[in-house]
Amino acid sequence: MPRATATDAARQDSRIAVLPIGSFEQHGDHLPLATDTMVAALIAERVSERYGLLNLPPVTISCSHEHEAMPGLAGTVSISPSTLIAIVDDVRQSLRRAGIDHLVLVNAHGGNYTLSNLAQEANVEGAAVALFPGNEDWKAARATAGIETSGRADMHAGELETSILMHASPDSVGETYVKNDHEAPSRNHLTTLGMKAYTTSGVIGLPSLATAAKGQAVIDALVDRFAECLSLFDNDNPTRRAGSE
Repeated sequence: MPRATATDAARQDSRIAVLPIGSFEQHGDHLPLATDTMVAALIAERVSERYGLLNLPPVTISCSHEHEAMPGLAGTVSISPSTLIAIVDDVRQSLRRAGIDHLVLVNAHGGNYTLSNLAQEANVEGAAVALFPGNEDWKAARATAGIETSGRADMHAGELETSILMHASPDSVGETYVKNDHEAPSRNHLTTLGMKAYTTSGVIGLPSLATAAKGQAVIDALVDRFAECLSLFDNDNPTRRAGSE
């Protein structure tokens, strides 16, 4: 959770806010239900520190319907896409009243498809909302960190997510990660059938390949790439100048 005081925020005088969006969904038996929220909050914290941005507390429950009804894996909780959009819209309106016109959504749950539509609509009249990390950001970070599996093969609770939590919160990674590898290369009907059609363990990927060093390298690479995300906003923004000094 962000620990800045109101005085800190006033002194910072940022015109860009960062909203981490995670989820509360099954991640097998070796990662927490809050994995996506932990990842999103970590990225948001690091980029806010580097570039001098207002770091908001995370949205901890989102659209995880594909993970519901997993046999033997309880705990997944979802909200509707319309509720998620309403939350983000309310946050944007509150930020505008505070003089903050730009918002970066740091999304760590792939099932939040509706955020892309939200950003498209918000940006019709100029850049106001950015989504980060994008597919190319994740791809570049994977390559930099030496992640062996592809983004498609390593879909859920695999090498990438396990590595990040090994780096950021090692006590939250269960020892069973070394035996939880599961491959499901063909998932053509995921949105119709859900995860239960493709995995019984809740894992799709190779968590046995995970290391803390890979996790740190992924986060470091994403923080570096965030500079390009900021460049989408106006050139005279003081937070951009501060972040580039």
